[in-house]
Amino acid sequence: MRNAADENQVKKASEKDRFSREQELLDVKNILSTPHGRRFIWRYLGLAGVFRLSFTGNSETFFNEGQRNIGLKILDDVMESSPESYVLMSEEARGKEIKEQI
Repeated sequence: MRNAADENQVKKASEKDRFSREQELLDVKNILSTPHGRRFIWRYLGLAGVFRLSFTGNSETFFNEGQRNIGLKILDDVMESSPESYVLMSEEARGKEIKEQI
């Protein structure tokens, strides 16, 4: 957009952003539609530290928070695109943990 005062340019930019976001969410939904995709996403949510504290008491906390922030963005995309897939993904992960304990 070259001119923020031009309503047509603002409208076109807004439509482009909306289409781009819709495509991103469709991509995430497609990834979550397979067991392989759900395992991949779950693994990276864990690696990013989404489900644990990032505080260490030293400067490592900043690094941990950066990783966690990316994981939270992924989790937000999951929840916005397909919340039912999150439930399924967590159930599948829990089932895997139970099998590994046996």
